[in-house]
Amino acid sequence: MTLCSRGLAAVTGRFQPVHHQHLELFALALAEHDHLVVAVTNPDSGARHEAATSAHRHTDAANPFTYFERLRLLHAALDGAGLAARASVVPFDLTRPQLWPEYVPLGARHFVRAFSAWEKDKAGRLADGGYAVTVVDGDPATKLDAAAIRDGFADGTWEAMVLPSTMPVLRELLGTRS
Repeated sequence: MTLCSRGLAAVTGRFQPVHHQHLELFALALAEHDHLVVAVTNPDSGARHEAATSAHRHTDAANPFTYFERLRLLHAALDGAGLAARASVVPFDLTRPQLWPEYVPLGARHFVRAFSAWEKDKAGRLADGGYAVTVVDGDPATKLDAAAIRDGFADGTWEAMVLPSTMPVLRELLGTRS
């Protein structure tokens, strides 16, 4: 992959599941850069650890999809938005900063939308790891909460909250869990 002068951007997240606000952040990063690395945190159960600024991100309930399942969802979302050719998806274990450059080159600029103390903490960790970071302020009142989507899996209200391009994959994944 050859990158032009506008370089490499990165967005990290659990993507449990990917939704509209994730896609908005991807588009924002790609408006300023040639290529996006979508870095999937908590890529496996061993990477889940409690964080003082987030009471839930390590729990099983907050992580229903495997890395492979999220990879499928992210590919569907990126393809549906016409961004797939400009993006790569990689695992990114936030608990192992010494390995971050093996997945996301240090020259990448990370984009973090900060709705809460957790995202601000994550931005600080990435900066401490040597990355340039752009923090995009997020209004907590407008945050699309992935927990609400996950709750919607049980009561059937999830479809109105997800990207249309991910619906077939989500239906398949949810159908295999019945």
